[in-house]
Amino acid sequence: MERDYLIAGLRVRMDTFGRTEEQAAPYEIEKAGEPDIVIESVGWYIKEVQPDLDEETCEYIATGASFFRQLLKFDAMFIHSSAVVKDGYAYLFSAPCGTGKSTHTALWQAAFGAENAQILNDDKPTVRLENGRWYAYGTPWSGKTSLNINMRVPLGGVCLLSRGETNEIAPYGGAKATLELLEQTSRTGGAAYRGKLLELMDHLITNVPVWKLKCNPTTDAAIVSHKAMAEEAKKRFG
Repeated sequence: MERDYLIAGLRVRMDTFGRTEEQAAPYEIEKAGEPDIVIESVGWYIKEVQPDLDEETCEYIATGASFFRQLLKFDAMFIHSSAVVKDGYAYLFSAPCGTGKSTHTALWQAAFGAENAQILNDDKPTVRLENGRWYAYGTPWSGKTSLNINMRVPLGGVCLLSRGETNEIAPYGGAKATLELLEQTSRTGGAAYRGKLLELMDHLITNVPVWKLKCNPTTDAAIVSHKAMAEEAKKRFG
């Protein structure tokens, strides 16, 4: 049955099942009016190219891909990252799979308490430009975990994470930061799509603090990253 959901501030209509339906339940709203985004049940095409996956997993991947492809029309995109919320700001930690994004945000919870550091989304939070300000949103699509919250939070910073022996964080920007972040979002589509994506990414990097963090899996890493990012967010955004 078709249902409407409010995801990233957008009315989304889809007919789905299994894990997708379960994780989307907190986002459900009353069905009314025309949706901003329509997602059809398209898991079959994932099944064709990855026959070893079960139908529920195929549906989860396909519906997420459909949602994220349509975001650019609304000045929004996903960043492959783990997003943690503390003191009214969202902080995104982005890196290739297996680097330790989820480990690092879990360390924020260990350092500050789960009640003070909430996981907004553990894999694909949406970031959206609204009236000149960037916000982060939870979405039902959170990778291998179910860690996501239906919440809109001002974006306080984005951090590109890598492993290191010691914990060091520094401001990061320019072409290198742009290219690294582009690797962590959807780049499918034609020239107009890519142009819009570059425009949004440029605005994000110009207007939101971007960081480079080398860290080890200790709570000290969370303390170091939080101190730098929270101080800059407070200075820049108040």
